[in-house]
Formats: sequence, structure tokens, C-alpha cells
Amino acid sequence: MPTPTPHIFGVRHLSPAAAWHLRQLLDRVRPKLVLIEGSDDADELIPHIVSPKSKLPIAILAYTADAPVRTFVYPLATYSPEYQALSWCQENKVKARFMDLPSSVFLGLMDRDDGTAVVEPEQPAAETDKAKIDQDADDAEMPPPVIEPKRDSVYDQIARLAGEPDYETYWERHFEQLRGDDAYLNAARAYGAELRTMEDFSTRRSAENLVREAYMRRKIQEAIAGGLKPEQIVVVTGAFHATALGPEQPPMTDEEFAKLRRRESKLTLMPYSFFKLSSQSGYGAGNHAPAYFEMVWNGFKKDSAPALPTLFLTSVVRELRASGTFRSTAEVIEGVRLAEAMAHMKNSLPTLRDLQDAAVALLGQGDPSVVRESLLRVEVGTAIGSLAKGVSQTSIQDDFYRELTRLKLDQFKAAVRRELDLDLRENRRVKTAEAAFLDLHRSSFLHRLAVLDVDFAKQLTVRQQGTTWAESWALQWTPEAEIAIVEAVLLGETIELAVAFKFKQCLEKCASVAEASKVIRQACECGMSASIELARQTLQRLASDSSDFTALASATYELGLVIRYGDVRQFDAAPLKPLLEQLFLEGALSLVGAASCDLAAAKKMVAGINELNKVALDYTALIDEPLWISELQKLARADHLNPLLSGYACALLVERNLISNDELAREVSRRLSPGISADLGAGWFEGLAQRNRYALLTRLALWEQLDNYVASLTDEEFKRALVFLRRSFGDFSPAEKNSITENLGEIWGVNLAAVSEVLSAELNEQEKKKLDELSGFDFEGL
Repeated sequence: MPTPTPHIFGVRHLSPAAAWHLRQLLDRVRPKLVLIEGSDDADELIPHIVSPKSKLPIAILAYTADAPVRTFVYPLATYSPEYQALSWCQENKVKARFMDLPSSVFLGLMDRDDGTAVVEPEQPAAETDKAKIDQDADDAEMPPPVIEPKRDSVYDQIARLAGEPDYETYWERHFEQLRGDDAYLNAARAYGAELRTMEDFSTRRSAENLVREAYMRRKIQEAIAGGLKPEQIVVVTGAFHATALGPEQPPMTDEEFAKLRRRESKLTLMPYSFFKLSSQSGYGAGNHAPAYFEMVWNGFKKDSAPALPTLFLTSVVRELRASGTFRSTAEVIEGVRLAEAMAHMKNSLPTLRDLQDAAVALLGQGDPSVVRESLLRVEVGTAIGSLAKGVSQTSIQDDFYRELTRLKLDQFKAAVRRELDLDLRENRRVKTAEAAFLDLHRSSFLHRLAVLDVDFAKQLTVRQQGTTWAESWALQWTPEAEIAIVEAVLLGETIELAVAFKFKQCLEKCASVAEASKVIRQACECGMSASIELARQTLQRLASDSSDFTALASATYELGLVIRYGDVRQFDAAPLKPLLEQLFLEGALSLVGAASCDLAAAKKMVAGINELNKVALDYTALIDEPLWISELQKLARADHLNPLLSGYACALLVERNLISNDELAREVSRRLSPGISADLGAGWFEGLAQRNRYALLTRLALWEQLDNYVASLTDEEFKRALVFLRRSFGDFSPAEKNSITENLGEIWGVNLAAVSEVLSAELNEQEKKKLDELSGFDFEGL
């Protein structure tokens, strides 16, 4: 008589057929213990996983308790065999335990000996994949990848030999459609055993599989040693491991277990989403169509449910109609017939691939683009899980969900992107202070999440540009956002404390006034006055030693924005005003000295000059505006400084009406006179043309002088000047270019319409040839 052994059921994770057949086995065997592949320190999470208040998909998240952060997730859907095993145990009052390596060991195995992350090549979705491991490998220096010809994986080869277009179709046709008793168990076990014969056990990933299997055998033996008979135990594991968990091989010893590398770890539950489960998100162990496989699972449960092909294609038509494309019931019926006919050729039921082809042929009328989005919604879905309040295992998660509720943002925790417009001003139509400043508090909360790199909300450009009281956000929940929140617990126990600590870290490393001023602005947007003061002190210290014009200009502009926020964001901006005055003074005094630079540096300086000029216009009562104008005039008149900057300074003075038409004509005549090199002349005009073009277009003398200047250039000088001139006119609008042609027509004394007609006429062959030669000319090499 054979020695009794545990019932080992090999599964493919996220397989509806595996989940259904597993429940059939459990009903027949009625075990006293079910051991499930998964970190064994997650047992305390089981009651929350199977709680009626938990809406799947959800995931177990393991993370390190210190830096560098490592994480991994173990997702569960309603059709996961592991979840159905846990659910059956709860329903039948049977004990369930996880039996895989502790999370501390899994996380420890992610590190090399030097502490950097191990980065493995992407693996195909297979029975061996327990979870997609998210590795934070920013500090790992990897050699450049060697590009080799792409070779088919073993799974691609299996699909090709079976005559299937891809592995997912092969799996669905040969495993997901099995219905007979023990059919799935025997097929998956044989399949897993065959895969092991093709496995290269010399790789790191395979070595880790052997370690895991030894540990799982240890857990099985511990259960038997605890008094259970082997036949009273059901083991749920990946099909690849099924034949390796029997008593033929020894379990892991205490000495071997003690040698495993570890990282201190913590575990929590988190909501997950169908998109993240799908292979489209890059999750290696997922399936490509979670919503479709949930349909498959529901079909297993309910014999009276509509046939899967009918349900699927009807759902596609519903999505098409919602987007404005009408398809009839008759087309659905024909689509079902087509899918069944194609499947019959393979002696099977329709697979997802058959249904997709039928949808394209009948509902898309041969055009895949017609049904692509509708298919995506029906196959992948937009479902996102949720957990009961208080289930989250970290204080920062609890704080996040409390804030979502307090700020009435729960409705935005969805997989579908939604926009939110905020008015930060006080709402005087409500009774409580909390309601009066609801949008302001929402803004602070969303900015705090942005500082923590939590990808939940992205700020959009508002229609009312320049306003300080209006904001627009796009909110969309993803599992990555939850992971980022959990990782932030290393910075603080709440969102606010974590942000404050991150600001403190940034300021301790801060080396420029631009960086410190950015922190001030962010702290203001986050509504954190203590961090504003700390950043102000850092900026004050750095400002006394800074001579970098671009950094000073950026810091001054950022500080000006923060002061403008004062009334709207409910904080006292008075302590920042003396610092703004100091930064502006230092920036203005460094302008002329910094303008002796090359073209690359000059382009960066243009942005800085513009920023300081905006501050000068906004805070005339606070800063020394006459000094700024004086420095602009020095730069505008200088011949020894960068001509682009001199031209830009001249344009600013023209905007301020500080240069008359006669003065501008004289300056243009001087700058664009014959004999002036192309670098200086055309470069100066490029700077002049970057501001207030209307003011330039109305000054005929300027264009007359430019015309004379271009006419005086030799062929070689013209080529060099063309570099600057093409940059100058490259972003002029059609209307502005039309105004230039009118000016030139008037200067040349010809009919304006004739000039426009000549310039807009089609090129002749000779002109096209010249243009082709010009297109290949390396202007930047001049």
C-alpha cells in the first residue's frame, strides 16, 4: 500500500479553472489544513483578505523597514486559486496557512552582497511566478545591455508547436476549458513536471526556486509533525513546484534557514486593480485580460449564466454604443457563431483570441481600430479593489485614507481618470471654517502627495493663467500610488510628517538658492509654515554667497510667487519680503557681469532676465526698480557682451517705453550697419525679436535698417547671419509674418498684395533645388 502523502494541487496563479477545480478537490477531500504558496508571515492578514468588507482585487505588500526600500506584491483576484482556497477554509472552518519563504528573506534575496538591488531579466508569465517584484534599483550600476537577437521563450515554442498564435491562447484552450474531475490537477502536474526538464537550474532565479521549494517542504513536514496525517493536508502551489514538494526530497534544515539573507520587513494589504493585474501593465505573473477571466470564473460558478461568447460580445457592443457606434443584436449573434466555428476547428470552446477575431470581423467590420478601445475595456476592465477602514497596517496609510474622507476625495479613488478644479479662496456661503477652506486643504494635501512622489494626482494648467487662487488636477488611483505611500512611512508616520522630513532632507543637501527657493514654494503649496521658515533660513544663508545670476533670478521669481500666494494660502509672507529685496538686488547687480558668456549660457540667462523683470513689475514698491532699469540699459548699450542678451535687454526697454522710436532707429542702425559681423548683428536682432513683436512690427525704421543690413552682406556673411535670422523668425505667427511682408512691400515701394503673392507662390524647380541644398546645410556648424 503506497505511503499517504499530502494532496498537492499545482495551479497557475490567476487561473479561473484552477480556482474551480481546487474547490472541487477541497469539497471531496475535506482537509484539516490547507497550505498555500505565499510568505508565511502573512498569516495574520488572512482574516482581512477573506473579510466580506474586502473587495477584490487586493494585494499583500511586503516592504523593507529601512532604506534602501525594496518591495514586492502578491496580488489576489476573485478567480485566484489561492483566494478561493482561503475563502473555502473560512466557509468550512478549516485552518489555512501560507508556506513560502518569509517576506524578510524574499526582500533579502533582492540585494547583492554590496546592498544594491538584484535586477533579473524580465520573465514570461508562467506558473512559477509568485508576484511581480518591484525593485528600487536606482543605486545599482548596471553595465550596458548586450543586444542579442530575440529568441522564442519556451512558452512561445510550446504555443507554436500546438498551432496556437500565442501562449495565452494555448493555455486557455488546453487548461482553462477542462471540466472533468482531476483533469486540471493531472494536466497541470504533468505540465509542471515537463517544464522542470527544460529548466536551467544554474541561474539565480532557478536557484531561488530550489530554496523556496526546500522551505515549503519544511512547512509541510512541520504540519505533519504537528499531528496531522499527510492525507489531511492540501497544498496549493504553482504547477512548476508541484512535483518538487513530495517527501522524496529533503526539507530545509535549521542551519540552512539561518544562513538565508534577510531584511527587516513589514506587511500590509493594499487595493489592487485589474489594469495592474494585466500583462499590459508589465506585471509578469498576471494574465492579459482580468475582466474577461472574471467572466470565465462567473461562468464556472453559475451554470445558468449566459454563455461566455454571448456575454463577451454583448459587453463589447454595449461599450461601442456608449461611444456612439451602433451595432445590432444580429451582429452579436453572427459574431458568436463565427467564434464558435473557429473554435470548433480546434475541437474546443471559443477562446479570447477567437472572440477578439469575431469582434473585429463582425462588430468592427474588419477594422480593428473600431473595436480596440471597447475590447480593452471588456478584457482588462477598470475594477479597483478596496479594504475595510482600519485594515491598512501602516500609520501613513491610515492617515491617507482619513484625509481622503475628511477632504471628500473618496470618490476620486478610482481607476478612471477624473479632473478636479479647485478655488482656493474662502467660500463665504458655508457655515464652518473647514468647509470654507475645503479646496485650499485639498490643494495642500495633493501637493504633499506630489512631494512624496505618490502618483495619485497630476496638476494641470489652469485656464486663468497667472491666477493664484485656481488650480486644476487630474486624479487617478493606481496600486503604485499605494506602494509609494507605504514606502513613505520611512520618512514619517503621517503624510504631513513625511513631507516635513523630506523637506528637511532636501534643505540639508541644498547647495543653491534656486533649490532652496523651490522648497519654499513647495512648502507654501503644502501649507507647511514650519518648513517655509526652515527653507527661508537656508535661502538666507545661501544668498549671501551666491553669484550665479540664473540661480538668483530663479530664486527671486519663486519667492515672488510665494509672496503672491500669501493671502490665498493663509500664511504670513512678511518675513519673506526682505529676502526678496536682497535676492533681487544681488541678481540685478550680477546681470552685466554674467552677460559676458557664450550662446548656450545666454539662452539660459534670457529666462533669468525675464523672471527678474516680472518681479520688478510685480513688486515696484518693494524692490529697487530704478537699479534694474539702469542695469538693463548698461546691457542694452554694451558692445562687448553677448549680443543676444543686449538685444533682449533692448526689447525689455522698448516694452517699458524707455526707448523712443528715434533712439531705437539709431540703435538698429548701429547694430545692423554694414561691416558688423553676422554674429553680432543678427544675434542682437534675434534677442530683440523675442519680446513684444507688435511694438517691433509697428516700427518701420527697424525693418528698413534690417533690409539694408541683409543686402550689404556677402554670400558667406549671409549664410552665417541666416543661422540667427531663421531662429529669430522661426516661431513668428503667420499673421506676424504677413505684417513683415507688408513692411517690406512699403520699404521696397511695391504693391503689398504683389509682395504677399510672390512670397506665398509655389517654388519653381530651381528654387526647390536650392531649398533642398539648404535643408542639408549644417547651419549650427557655422
